[in-house]
Amino acid sequence: MAGKTAPPKSARAIKVPSKRFAFLRSGPGKYLALSLLFVLLVAAGWGLWKWRSLYAGMPSLPEVSELWNSKREPAIEFVDRNGNTLDVRGPRYGRATDVSRLPPHVPQAFIAAEDKRFYEHDGADDAAIARAAWSNMRAGETVSGASTITQQLIKNLVLDSRQTISRKAQEMKLARALEKKMTKDQILSLYLNRVYFGAGLYGIDAAARYYFGKPPEELTISEAAILAALPKAPSKLNLRENLEGAKSRQRYVLSEMADLGFITREQALEAGEAPITIIDPPAYDPQFGYALDTAAERLKAMLPRIPGDLVVTVSIDPQMQQKIQTKLAERMEKDGKASKASQVSALVIDKDGRVVALIGGVDYTASEFNRVTQSRRQPGSAFKPFVYATALENGFTPYDVFQDAPLSIGKWTPSNYTGNYLGPMTLSEGLARSINTIAAELGQEVSEENVIQLAQRFGITTELKPFPSIALGSQEVSLWEITRAFGTFQSGGERLDPWLIDRIENSRGDILYERPNYNRDRVYDYEYAKEMNAMLTRVVNSRIGTGGKAKIPGWTVAGKTGTSQDWRDAWFIGFTSAYVGGVWVGNDDDSAMNHVTGGGLPADLWSDVMTIAHAGMKPEPLLGAEEGLEMSEDAEKRITFYRGLAQAFKTASGGRSPDGNKVRVIRQ
Repeated sequence: MAGKTAPPKSARAIKVPSKRFAFLRSGPGKYLALSLLFVLLVAAGWGLWKWRSLYAGMPSLPEVSELWNSKREPAIEFVDRNGNTLDVRGPRYGRATDVSRLPPHVPQAFIAAEDKRFYEHDGADDAAIARAAWSNMRAGETVSGASTITQQLIKNLVLDSRQTISRKAQEMKLARALEKKMTKDQILSLYLNRVYFGAGLYGIDAAARYYFGKPPEELTISEAAILAALPKAPSKLNLRENLEGAKSRQRYVLSEMADLGFITREQALEAGEAPITIIDPPAYDPQFGYALDTAAERLKAMLPRIPGDLVVTVSIDPQMQQKIQTKLAERMEKDGKASKASQVSALVIDKDGRVVALIGGVDYTASEFNRVTQSRRQPGSAFKPFVYATALENGFTPYDVFQDAPLSIGKWTPSNYTGNYLGPMTLSEGLARSINTIAAELGQEVSEENVIQLAQRFGITTELKPFPSIALGSQEVSLWEITRAFGTFQSGGERLDPWLIDRIENSRGDILYERPNYNRDRVYDYEYAKEMNAMLTRVVNSRIGTGGKAKIPGWTVAGKTGTSQDWRDAWFIGFTSAYVGGVWVGNDDDSAMNHVTGGGLPADLWSDVMTIAHAGMKPEPLLGAEEGLEMSEDAEKRITFYRGLAQAFKTASGGRSPDGNKVRVIRQ
């Protein structure tokens, strides 16, 4: 404009404060401004601290694979080879399932009940949170929640259940992080497999089978809706205790499913009126406890760290186990009192090592003590086969003649059960008659150390001491290990390694262990094993043998009786070509029985047990048994006579028979 000069450039940059803020430029105003600024800074700092404190100590989100096993209580489901459940120890998790395998109405029921906008939100539903906050504010108390299915997973699997603002904030943040790692269907599947239904049931599979006796793939709309009602109050709405309460919430779930278009109103009405049939809770035979306890102990040794939940396939035959347990209980009820015997145990192993029956006592509900694996008792003469087996390795034969006569070994003077002495007899006859003097002398010939070494090769794991009386079974062993050791004879010299566990899985179906096929270790000569089997067959099948009561129809039996001092323990351990088995009878307090010997009640019970085990099987020949069966009493006497002549001739000929061969010395 003419007549006006433009202001300097520097002046254009100067802004004149409004008069409204002139007060702040005065002395008092400056102090007020600084105060306000301080308050704002403090408030901002407090807000930042508070925001950070919400997430203080928040755990990191686990890997997806870890969430499946997170916070699982220890649980084991034992099943037989056909997949039938024998027992569940701990909570029941059920088998893993996936939403893709379920009818649509099953996951839809849970969405309607728990998280209607599940497929729309990002893990935390802001709209639901706002609605819940408004409802709670109007009511003056908590009447509505807003946790999504994803948040519930985070609360149950990652965080705790404390009702705090901090925990809720962490839950929302981790839920949103989880939604970036997993798809919606994966999250829903995880939820359905881990949600708690009360009564110790985790997962839709466990609930469906426990309440309805069917897999979740077969659930009806009515059944799916009533299961979806349970997570809200799982203990309160237990279907066996509060079915009406659960049905009330079921009707709400069905109504919500109809509102969301999952089902029609007619379907909702029909499902609400459909009767709910709850099956009886599964009843597991408590007598399986002896076998399952043993399997649980084996499990600890097999896995360095036991996962949260396991499905363990065991080797036992449930029907055989039940029949044997019942038979033994009946026999002990009938014969135990007169025999002054209160307990019995039995073990049956097939020729490949599979444990098909394990009975640790008369009644598991009365006593869980396992007399197959936990008890160690004196086997008496049932230990003698290991002495004889050692003798064969050291050059002796079944037909060498020993003298049954009074004997002293140091200060120890072993005597026979009858108190009588029968003079010269072969080793085979000595074993059949269970002659103590011959076994004791034979033990000295081969040495206690060699007997121990052989017993350990065969599977005796208890520490044994090299005392002379070991030849008569004075040192304690378990029924498990001595029965196992007899399996070496049955197989022709290969050690028997019994097993109770076929397979170990988790509830997702991941196989953690599966028993491999393997070649058994040879620990004894094949020909010697045949000779031992012939001698052990005579124990049962010859007139002079002590084990005649152990015979079973159609099968050749080999075995050995055993009786400890003062009749405290009585045993029969034996085998056919199909099974190895052992029976022990006695008292837990080690008191004496009424003259019960191994050839009496135990051999009789062994026959009962093995008759059950062999039912329906075609008899097969036993290795080496034919030689024992062919040996008649007359033949035995002739052998003894001529061996006796050989001994007499040896005295006069410097130790050689008429044909020039060295003659075995007859032990006096």
